[in-house]
Amino acid sequence: MKSPLKIYLADLTYDTVDLQTAVFPLNIGYVASYCKKRFASKVDITLFKYIDELDRAINESPPDILGMSNYVWNHRVSLEMFRMLSKKNPYALKIWGGPNFPMDLPSQKKFLNEFSEIDVYVPLEGEIGFSNVIEKVLHSDSKEEFREKVLSSPIDNCLFLGLDGKLQYHFTENRITNLDEIPSPYTSGVMDKFFDDRLSPMLQTNRGCPFACTFCVDGGDGVNKINSFSLERVYSDIDYIMSHVSKKMHDLEISDLNFGMYPRDLQISQYLAKRKKTYDFPHNIHVTTGKNKKERIIKAIECLAGSIRLCMSVQSMDDDVLKNIRRSNISVEEMMGLAPAIKNSGLDTTSEVILGLPGETFETHLQSLRALLNANMDHILVYSCMVLIGSQMDTPEERKKWGLKTKFRILVKDFAKLSNGRKAIEIEEVVIGSNTMTFEDYLNLRSIDFAIYASNTIPIFKPLLKFLREHKIDLTELFHRSIKQAINNTSIDKTFKKFRQLTIDELWDTPEELEAHYQSENEYQKLLSGKSAFNILYYCTGQLIAECMDDWLDHIIKIAKELFIEENKFDIMLEEQFLAITNYCRGLSYNILAKDRMDTNPEFVFNYDIGKWLNNTTNLSLSDFKSTSSKIMFCLTDEQYQLVQENISTYGNIILSWIKPRKGGGFAELLQEFWRHPILITHNKKIIQQDPKNSTSDREKGHNG
Repeated sequence: MKSPLKIYLADLTYDTVDLQTAVFPLNIGYVASYCKKRFASKVDITLFKYIDELDRAINESPPDILGMSNYVWNHRVSLEMFRMLSKKNPYALKIWGGPNFPMDLPSQKKFLNEFSEIDVYVPLEGEIGFSNVIEKVLHSDSKEEFREKVLSSPIDNCLFLGLDGKLQYHFTENRITNLDEIPSPYTSGVMDKFFDDRLSPMLQTNRGCPFACTFCVDGGDGVNKINSFSLERVYSDIDYIMSHVSKKMHDLEISDLNFGMYPRDLQISQYLAKRKKTYDFPHNIHVTTGKNKKERIIKAIECLAGSIRLCMSVQSMDDDVLKNIRRSNISVEEMMGLAPAIKNSGLDTTSEVILGLPGETFETHLQSLRALLNANMDHILVYSCMVLIGSQMDTPEERKKWGLKTKFRILVKDFAKLSNGRKAIEIEEVVIGSNTMTFEDYLNLRSIDFAIYASNTIPIFKPLLKFLREHKIDLTELFHRSIKQAINNTSIDKTFKKFRQLTIDELWDTPEELEAHYQSENEYQKLLSGKSAFNILYYCTGQLIAECMDDWLDHIIKIAKELFIEENKFDIMLEEQFLAITNYCRGLSYNILAKDRMDTNPEFVFNYDIGKWLNNTTNLSLSDFKSTSSKIMFCLTDEQYQLVQENISTYGNIILSWIKPRKGGGFAELLQEFWRHPILITHNKKIIQQDPKNSTSDREKGHNG
């Protein structure tokens, strides 16, 4: 057949309101470089990341072959692109690949029947399967007939419905053992167009995962063997990235599924650290941390001097739940043991928990939260369990075994209007109940997760929570009661009721109903304006801060005092310390959003060096930081004042700023920026300036004796 073949490869991201997957499309880069090696000038390959760019290219110059990556975050927009291409070029071949594909043959056939826009599916690694299709196309006599030729007989490492409607498949070795056989997309120039100051470079050093988590698409038996690129190849890619990335880009993504777990990961870390001295890149390295081998991971963290941004993905702290999801070979203790090294590197500790895992109960979820709160995690991120196509959890057997009850909701900000008038809207399936967890349990646990997030993540609560941990007060009970007793405060009760209702309202019975609803132009405009399908956790946290921060702080303080009294711990000394801590918290939060916020600076007298105690990482108690009386003023900076003004002027309503993308950081960053700074103004009757550290707020002037 006449060449070259015009091939488009796409791994799309939404950027309608924000850039969602802001990393290089390395996966299609590998496929492109492998095909170029194998077919040279016989193929003309163009890569795409942005939806509007591919939309325009299909309309103006449709390809012979369109290959697209299939992930939950770009599933439906890919289908729309296939449909658009079919109208523009009926002879074009449409190839899909990626992990979100069923595991068993009956489900695979059902999938291909449902999504008839697809001609061929390439599961797992795409280089071999995709290039096998291209080879068959090149042996066709004309572009008009090659689609029929492709579908006439099985192709190694591919699945499709043949011309007779029967499932065609044939698998030999579907993984590449020697990854260096794939030419580097970087040094071959395939990735050059993505050095655009919007996308972070992505580095891959190995493929595969030794673990078998049932909720994960990488948990299948087909990917449990680890294959690696040579160190020379990895170093070469690092050098290329560093020499081409602009000074505006600070982040590097490492796509390995367990970085830090293998001996050579330390060598790679050392090389990155060495080259960073020359290129001043990267400032931040985002990785999925290894689940085991704590000591080695700690060395990697220390080597990169705080550049690694990592998360301890414990998912659950219950042994039975971990067994249910085939995660018993992952040491939770090992992961939790990373926390001290992370803190010593000057980084926050973050842990992930999944709500709704098989066998999860109300109590087991609370116990997971209790363990993480007691471990002083800076951030506890709780996600609803997603049922991903291609995971073991998605199989009919697993759904039935655990009685999984699911509903559907929009992936926040993953939507776009295409040139054909259709709206692409990405949808996720979430577990809202099971044999062991009712829907009411789900709603109540979501509310507790919200209460924890709205306190543990906000800096003003840090002194109080540390004090409670010091005295072995059950923080989970604190937050559980905060919801039960919210009815006693109208503003707090209103916020929690709204959170609960929004949690219910975001759920749909079927994806078809959801999608049809937002095809309406009026409803789609609500998505664009942020009035629909926003992050309800962020929104309601913003509402707490903007509308009832004082009440929420007083509410938590009141319940904390109750727990102390119930434990018979509230003696005179502890009461004095408790007053000091709560005044410190009130000072940090005082009047941060009011018009006169710069004119009212609360002052308190303290007999403890609370700032020093907060920064202390040893087991010393507040009693060890007794000091002479000091007066502290809690102040806002001009920059903080301006930050609030900018948010109000941009969004009209301060609450909307919590769910809208912001220049210079996301929601977590914003939460750290609003609060007052403690300034030491008198000590032994001398005027002293103190560096503002540790944010917290105060509501009214007072004194601590």
